[in-house]
Amino acid sequence: MNTFFRILWRPFEFSRRLLKVESCNITESKLQIALAWTPPTQKLRTPCIFLFGQRKSFSTMPQLETDQRDSELFSPPSDVRGMTKLDRKAFTKAVTIPVLKVKKEIVSKLMRSLKRVALQRPGIKRVIEDPEDEDSRLIMLDPYKMFSCDSFEKAELSILKQLNVNPQVSKYNLELTYENFKSEEILKAVLPEGQDVTSGFSRVGHIAHLNLRDHQLPFKHLIGQVMIDKNPGITSAVNKINNINNTYRNFQMEVLSGEENMVTKVRENSYNYEFDFSKVYWNPRLSTEHSRITELLKPGDVLFDVFAGVGPFVIPVAKKNCTVFANDLNPESHKWLLHNCKLNKVDQKVKVFNLDGKDFLQGPVREELMQQLGPLSKERKHSMHIVMNLPAKAVEFLSAFRSLLDGPPCHSELLPIVHCYSFSKDANPAQDVRQQAGAVLGVSLEACSSVHVVRNVAPNKEMLCITFQIPATVLYKNKTINLDNHGDPPLKRQRTDTAFSEEKIEIASNT
Repeated sequence: MNTFFRILWRPFEFSRRLLKVESCNITESKLQIALAWTPPTQKLRTPCIFLFGQRKSFSTMPQLETDQRDSELFSPPSDVRGMTKLDRKAFTKAVTIPVLKVKKEIVSKLMRSLKRVALQRPGIKRVIEDPEDEDSRLIMLDPYKMFSCDSFEKAELSILKQLNVNPQVSKYNLELTYENFKSEEILKAVLPEGQDVTSGFSRVGHIAHLNLRDHQLPFKHLIGQVMIDKNPGITSAVNKINNINNTYRNFQMEVLSGEENMVTKVRENSYNYEFDFSKVYWNPRLSTEHSRITELLKPGDVLFDVFAGVGPFVIPVAKKNCTVFANDLNPESHKWLLHNCKLNKVDQKVKVFNLDGKDFLQGPVREELMQQLGPLSKERKHSMHIVMNLPAKAVEFLSAFRSLLDGPPCHSELLPIVHCYSFSKDANPAQDVRQQAGAVLGVSLEACSSVHVVRNVAPNKEMLCITFQIPATVLYKNKTINLDNHGDPPLKRQRTDTAFSEEKIEIASNT
């Protein structure tokens, strides 16, 4: 039947609002379904809806949350659900938007005052021409903040009055297209309802690096294309299809959409890097950690980077006028490391090697330590740092330090400082990594090390860096500890001179 209804909102700490729904066909079965447009800023308890025109027509409706209302208006059409091949035209949708009519000459002045209520959607102009008046413009308003002239705040009404603007709000039919939806809105509409939506990725130059879950794989090519469409500068989207568990620390990847070229350029902490992303290891989430280690070194210090990759530690440290010995087993990493040293003009300060980590430690590192820690080492004022960033296996390589050097032990303050990375799933990851490293070295590191939590890599899995000076009893074949100029055994003084504290755990957040 064709009936007129009035919907009356009982006041709950806000002004009474009257809405009209005209020419509605309501059957007995549909009576319990009520539609309302609720201001998102107002909290409703249990509003009562009275429908006059039919007997005993009373029902209650719980509050609609803002994101639920937003999904109704600013979400793609429902028929895109399950789409696996992107059809941009299918995302076209018509919506009704509140607008405010103003004279074109005052638009710029007025927009600053209406920032709170102006519509903000990707690809939609907030000010459009008035099709009925060339001297006027229409300001698009947020439909969840504006319902009538009563929705303006006092200050906004005051500005409108000063500029002689009629606060009357009109309606405008707006067509939304694929360009107007955000990537997460598109994917939420396409993927099966209730499942996780991928909207984030690691950006490596022109490449979007995704790590899709199993339920997302049927939509992988669509997801890749959406990432390209919605992120300027991204021209290729790839998905990792296995873990980093091979000798060269790279992983197999599948190009989901866009160009096949994996040779990319990135800029991190003011330095430039170029490499083939499909053949080397690069993680943009480690930029903060690269800076942290770099800041520990002073000009003149020496760095040994055992697993250098394409140079994220090497380049900035060399720029600080430090001497750098850089190594990587991967021939591709070695090639791009040499390239990046030249690119950043530090090739004269870096010695590059293409060796297994253990061979690098027992060869070039040993030779340099013997020279640096020899009889003239008392005159040395710079420090030596050894970085071992291979979290899955670096702790195992600590065994290479055992009895590495000949001759009498040097002064404890001259012993090299190790920064070794590891993963831990333990409830106490700091204690776990100390025990791992100590077990390999054959000594306890509880009182002479610090642990820095780099980032969370997976649920209940942390990446950490343990920092310590290599004990003389580990580093030297000669286990006899002679008294030094201070009258204390070097190892004992090491524990008092070192700035490391047993309980010191620093937590860094990398994004």
